[in-house]
Amino acid sequence: MRGINSERKWDAVRNKITLSNCDIVCLQEMKKDDFDLAFIKKICPTAFDAFDFLPSVGASGGILVTWKSRMFLGSKIFSNEFGLSIQFCSLVNNAIWVLIGVYGPYTTDGKTQFMEWIKNVEMPENVDWLLMGDFNLIRSLDDRNKPGGNVSEIMRFNEAISNLGLVEIPLQGRRYTWSNMQPSPLLEKLDWVFSSASWTSSYPNTTVTALDMTPSDHVPCVINISTNVPRAKIFRFENY
Repeated sequence: MRGINSERKWDAVRNKITLSNCDIVCLQEMKKDDFDLAFIKKICPTAFDAFDFLPSVGASGGILVTWKSRMFLGSKIFSNEFGLSIQFCSLVNNAIWVLIGVYGPYTTDGKTQFMEWIKNVEMPENVDWLLMGDFNLIRSLDDRNKPGGNVSEIMRFNEAISNLGLVEIPLQGRRYTWSNMQPSPLLEKLDWVFSSASWTSSYPNTTVTALDMTPSDHVPCVINISTNVPRAKIFRFENY
């Protein structure tokens, strides 16, 4: 979401969030070192009145997570240069779960440090949690539309995911999530959603679907979580 300080993008982002009908929003690469509720109201519908964020480092990175307080209680567990972790408690059924939103560096050294951090994330096995965001990494050479890709990085990324015992939630509707926006574009799948084994048991019908990428060079991914609460979906949230 680079360029979010541009007023011309505010309406487009708000309209996309409204279209997704989500209750939690996670935005990456905000390139912004501070947020307040007044700014949240510029880019989100009025029901989004709670938030936490990871500031950018210079002109790089930055993560914002905002949610509807009438749906969830949220509290930050930790943050570092790579990710922001929020524990949510549903006000519908008191279910507790953890969201870790990440933004992966694009430099070689940064990717190495990022993958080492992922590999060593500690989370109890009985906790329902999601790890999602812009990893700036692919898992296979098929995750790009042109020849290339760093096989060593692919192997280390998959090793880190395997080390945590994570389950990938497949993206529906698109093969790639990012474009370099050139006339003959390079397309890659850089955005991923992973869950713990515990989450898979608690929410087996979790799905990830794609919207069109306007106004970002990344595809917004809408995560739908169904529950055993009769005639209700607890929440949906949108990840850029």
